[in-house]
Amino acid sequence: MPARRGWFVTIEGPDGAGKTLVAVRLRSALEAQGREVVATREPGGTAVGEQVRHIVLDHAPGDAPLDPRTDALLFSAGRAQLVNEVIRPALARGALVLGARHADSTLAYQGYGGGLSPAFLRVLQDFATGGLRPDLTVLLDVPVEIGLARKQADEQTRFEAIFDVAYHERVRSGYLALAAEEPERFRVIDATEPIESVVAAALAAIVARIGTGTEPEPATVRMDR
Repeated sequence: MPARRGWFVTIEGPDGAGKTLVAVRLRSALEAQGREVVATREPGGTAVGEQVRHIVLDHAPGDAPLDPRTDALLFSAGRAQLVNEVIRPALARGALVLGARHADSTLAYQGYGGGLSPAFLRVLQDFATGGLRPDLTVLLDVPVEIGLARKQADEQTRFEAIFDVAYHERVRSGYLALAAEEPERFRVIDATEPIESVVAAALAAIVARIGTGTEPEPATVRMDR
């Protein structure tokens, strides 16, 4: 018999949308249902990914700016390692992988935000992930000014500290455009609501997609568009 395939659910959104907190609470809720949940974050999750995280997110006065192409390649390199080392093995044994950010982040940030060709970035993501796509993407939507205001100075990454509001507006618009293109995969949730409501809506979307049974359907393996 072929190995059972798990589910791949990603949580996306602009900066300050609450992805990390929502992911933590969703993991607890899903584990309480008796599921094996493997939580990932991008960049990160592997030794290579954590080094990439330091390069692309940390910042200091006087640092040379990174070209959007550099960002896209670095994020994708960390993603490739995460898929190979963590995500695919977890799916192969039937686990539910809950990822805070995935390929849609590169499309939104380096594509819509940084002005790189979406067509090129889709090819790059297909290469980096081996064609793996999420079964469901929960998009936490929040107005830019609210999201950025949620981050204290010591919590800010390079993207929050250096990039202007217009950039973040393009990123948010990009996410909404991606969701409009694939309504069957995306579930958009208003992240200005209380955290309990956001988590409840996200959990309901996940359960509606994956069901309550013990036999998951195969995770999607193509990213052709």
